[in-house]
Amino acid sequence: MHFTLATGVVLSVFLAQQHQHGQGAEQLGTVKFETSCTAAAQAPFTRGLALLHSFEFGPAIDSFTAAAAADPGCAIANWGVALAHWGNPFAPGIKPAKAIQAGNAAVAAAKKAGARTEREQAFIAAVANLYTDGETVNQRTRVLAYRDAMKQVAASYANDPEASAFYALALASSQDPADMSYASLLEAGQILERLAPAQPDHPGLAHYIIHSYDAPPLAAKALEAARRYAKIAPSAPHALHMPSHTFTRLGYWKDSIDSNIASAAEAKRLKVAFEELHAMDYQMYAYLQLAQDASAKRLLDTLNASRERLDAPSIAGAAPPLAGAYATAAIPARFVLERRAWADAAALEVRPSPYGNAEGVTWFAKGIGSAKTKDVDGARRAVAALDQIAAKLDQSGEKYWAEQVRIQQLGVRAWLALAEGKSDDALAVLREAADREDKTEKAPVTPGPILPAREQLGEMLLELKQPQAALEAFEITLKKEPNRFRALAGAMEAERQVKKAAAGSSRYAAMLAKLTANADGPARPELAALKTGGRE
Repeated sequence: MHFTLATGVVLSVFLAQQHQHGQGAEQLGTVKFETSCTAAAQAPFTRGLALLHSFEFGPAIDSFTAAAAADPGCAIANWGVALAHWGNPFAPGIKPAKAIQAGNAAVAAAKKAGARTEREQAFIAAVANLYTDGETVNQRTRVLAYRDAMKQVAASYANDPEASAFYALALASSQDPADMSYASLLEAGQILERLAPAQPDHPGLAHYIIHSYDAPPLAAKALEAARRYAKIAPSAPHALHMPSHTFTRLGYWKDSIDSNIASAAEAKRLKVAFEELHAMDYQMYAYLQLAQDASAKRLLDTLNASRERLDAPSIAGAAPPLAGAYATAAIPARFVLERRAWADAAALEVRPSPYGNAEGVTWFAKGIGSAKTKDVDGARRAVAALDQIAAKLDQSGEKYWAEQVRIQQLGVRAWLALAEGKSDDALAVLREAADREDKTEKAPVTPGPILPAREQLGEMLLELKQPQAALEAFEITLKKEPNRFRALAGAMEAERQVKKAAAGSSRYAAMLAKLTANADGPARPELAALKTGGRE
């Protein structure tokens, strides 16, 4: 493990024995942050900072706490504790009351310790905005106040790369999911790209560049950072996983699988169950796009064992509890829906969860499966359940997730209408779902929608013998979700019908064949269509 202070002192291995177990010294990257703390506090503070930059929040809190114990006047260490208690700033959702209480306590401890420099005081004052009046001031207002405070810190200390890095993080994480101009993300990315050449081993710069460009039209700008980040901080499970956000956006499925195998293994070793499950969800998504269904099934078979580790003591990592709950619902739902195993989808078990959006995933899959198998009562139950979940999410202030669940409900309603012979209604409802989904970005907790609404629209249009409109829907989907199996297969079939030609003659046929060159079976009907000239 290597850290560097602005004073030029290179710190030797600190607490590396916690990580070794035959794995070698801890590697978290190189960070520089000038402090007024005593020499005894510098090593644990800097380790905590490196961990914080990779969103390894539990270990970061431990290291910052050790720094404060070594030097009770090291107020900036309590700043680190406060920021770590906020957790992943990109995770949509209201922070739990326990986190707000812990953050407030850390801010109070920082103020009591008395920062020795105006710069440290400014960092502490900025982070206080996240927690002050947390019971009465809504979270979005506090997030924006923190962003604006960090902007002032970065301006006041223009030669401090850490101030600029944390401002860029605040800027990117406060991006409105409905803002399709991506203005905040682009500004954050530009700040980080200016900083990166001088600190090529800085974990936060590579990490935040990936987040800043984690949107369909921007993802290619993050590819170089994605290739570097895992090498910078291989001891952080999130650093091993995070590149797959970029790989997913670009449809680089093999790269995503490799990243998430490594991340899940490291998370399992460190007993970070939420991070392990989060990596497994991204891994499952990638397997299914390559039609590596046997590999996907083997991963699914490990889910129960991974789910059980949620009950074990866990060090808080980048993935919040929601990520674990979401993944346990999403993994089996993806497995059945991507393979069109409609009866299996209808039979999925809804597991009670404190997170309504996780339950919503299962109800969505059940509803689609029920409608596809003409079980209209089952589909209606799913519609009602999704309506109740969305209402509860709205009441709790979870507006983003309420909208995602409503989009899922529209999807089920559309297929239910089609099952009832109401094709015009079905298309109208599914078009509404697609339009609404297009207006919001996916949350980082998921690699993508369980089934993209516009892709569903393409499949419904195919069923209704409207191949030209279907082709347009699939092509729009592929711009946002490149190299998706279902969208490519649908585009191939739609183009075949438009041109009245064999499936193998479609320009999408070559893309699908290349994508699935290493499919591990059992063979999907769409792949058989490549040889037979039409759908099986």
